[in-house]
Amino acid sequence: MKKFGTSFNGYNKYEVNRFVRDVTKEYESMLNNLKARDQEIESLKQKLIQYQNMETTLNRALLVAEDASVQIKKIARDESKGIIDDAKRNASRIVNEALMRATKLEQDAENLRRRIVLFKKKFRQAMETELENLEDIPEDF
Repeated sequence: MKKFGTSFNGYNKYEVNRFVRDVTKEYESMLNNLKARDQEIESLKQKLIQYQNMETTLNRALLVAEDASVQIKKIARDESKGIIDDAKRNASRIVNEALMRATKLEQDAENLRRRIVLFKKKFRQAMETELENLEDIPEDF
């Protein structure tokens, strides 16, 4: 606590006035500091609200992205399953067609063998008949 010197009519007026001025300056300085801190606190509160809003928005965006990812994966799985099923069907069809063609080619080949054997027999018979006819032609002709 400050002690003042005394003068003729009480305390020294100059010391008291200087003290009041110093206290007033100190009070104003503290008041200005408080106002500055209040402004800073208010600014930080506003930034905090902005960041909380950003966080909420980002969380929503993250959820939307996760949902989209799940849907894209499901669509990709469904499409790949469809492609695989189509490929299996096409492969089965191609194999079946190849087997049918192979069977038909084997049948055609067997028919050709029989026709060749039949042709040989007929040709042999025709040749033998012609040879017999040739034998029947007199030599002195």
